Parts: sequence; structure tokens; C-alpha cells
Amino acid sequence: MQLETYISDLLYRYDCVTIPELGALLTKRHSAVIDEVSSAFYPPKKVISFNEQLQQSDGLLVSYISEVEKIPFSTASEKVQKYVRSIKSYLIEGETITFKNIGDMVLNNEGKIVFQPAYHINYLTDSFGLEQLSTPEILRETYTKEVEEIEKVIPITVSNPKGNRFLKYAAVAIIALTLGIVGAGAYINQQIADHNKLAQEEANEKIDHSIQEATFVIDNPLPAATIRLEKQSGKYHIVAGAFRVEENAENSIKQLRSEGFKARILGVNKYGLHEVVYESFEDRMEAIEALRDIRKNHNSSAWMLVRDLE
Repeated sequence: MQLETYISDLLYRYDCVTIPELGALLTKRHSAVIDEVSSAFYPPKKVISFNEQLQQSDGLLVSYISEVEKIPFSTASEKVQKYVRSIKSYLIEGETITFKNIGDMVLNNEGKIVFQPAYHINYLTDSFGLEQLSTPEILRETYTKEVEEIEKVIPITVSNPKGNRFLKYAAVAIIALTLGIVGAGAYINQQIADHNKLAQEEANEKIDHSIQEATFVIDNPLPAATIRLEKQSGKYHIVAGAFRVEENAENSIKQLRSEGFKARILGVNKYGLHEVVYESFEDRMEAIEALRDIRKNHNSSAWMLVRDLE
């Protein structure tokens, strides 16, 4: 009879499994532990112990055997008694009895049973699938000494913040990679992002200023005239040019309207220039198509301005 198999099954479910006339196997829950010496993490588990004083049958083991083997309770009880007598005889002869996945039993000099539990199996169902985990120690002091040596070889100085900006980033990046510190990497990324944002803003301002000061070239300017324009809507505007003198803006509108465009003055920008647009659109895709057509057939310098009308 595979008594240890039945006992193992019950140890997963109960904290006490009594072997009649031999003793009781008890389990106690232990929390997860960390071994500082080996840097190993052990999950929570049940630790098995043995109490020789608890020999009175509670019916748990016998009932389970009766159910599994489909035999009467009395027959299962007789089989357990016979098995226990065999175990005791071997113990008296000085042999060690091994219960697979449970532990070993042996008699000491006083005739008492000494139990050594097995540690390779965890009977705590809450920890199913959790294994021992080991992690290497982090040698922070070693990295600090390495960085000090690098600093001696590669001194980091920045005399001109603008001219040596990328050198500064490269030097900081070397330290960050050597130290393996995430914070240093984040600081560098933020510095680079700030630099890129500033450079982009400066470039946009120069482009905007250059475009806004562009003039619409007319070979034969027409005399000034008062033009009545219908109200237009839309926030996507195809810009023809911008003029310092309002009269020139009016002349360009008249010429564009004679060519079939719904031209008008959009307003005065922050540079004091009068913006002239071919047309305004509600739909962005329509504005893009119109801009492509105008650049191809009329004015390659035309561009699109996105602005909500007041």
C-alpha cells in the first residue's frame, strides 16, 4: 500500500494527518524569506513536523483510503494497522523509514521517533508555481571606483554652453552608462528634449518671419479700388502673400479675384503685415488639395495658415 501517497494528498488540504498508532504529521505555514548570504528568495510554504504523542485515529486517513480504493472502512483500517506494525519493526531494527515527498523517520537512543522533513516539496497551495529565486548582489562601491578612475582620465569641462552643448551631453551620457543609473539617463533625455524644443521654436520663428514678409509680385499694379467681399468662413487659409502697405494688398486681391480666386485680406499679423489669402476652407483635406493646385499652377510660394476666425 502506498501510504505516503495518501498522506501527501491530505497534507495539501489539512494541517494534521494522523497515522493511527504511529503519530501525527503536522503542517505550519511559514512566510516568504530572503537568504542574505545566498541572495535567494523563498516563497511561503508549509513546514512539516511530527508528533509521536498524537496516535489516536481521527478517521481522516482511513476514510480517504477507503474512498480511493473503494473498500470498506474496516478493511482500510486493518491495512493501515498492518502497515504501521511493519514500519515499527523496521524502526526497531535501526533502519530509516523514508516517506516519499514527506520525510524520514528513525529511532534515537531513547527509542523515540526522530523525524526529518523533506524540503523539496511545498504543500502550500497558495504558493503553487512559485519557485526559489536567486539574484546577484549589486556592487555599487565597485561602480563608484570605476567612475572615479574615468573622471581622472576624462575631465569634463564646459567653457562655452552653446558651442560645447553636444560635448556636455556626450560626457554626461558616458557617466550615465558607466554608473547604470536610470536617473542620469532621464536627466540627459530631458536636457536634449529642452534643447530640441528651443531649437524648433527658433526655427519656426525664422520661417514664419521669412514667409510673412514675402510679397506678392505683380508686374503691372492696378490702381487702388474699393472691393466688396462676401463673408468667408473656415480656419484653413491658403496665403498668397503679406504686404507692409495696405494698398498693395488691395491690388493683389483684385488681381487674384480677376483670376477666379475668392481672395481677401485675412488681417494684420504680429509683424504689421497685411495677409492676403486665396481662399479659406472648413475642411482640412479640401485646403490641402487647393494648396497643391495653387503651388503647381499659380504660386509655388503659397502656404497654408491654420487660424480660427474671430
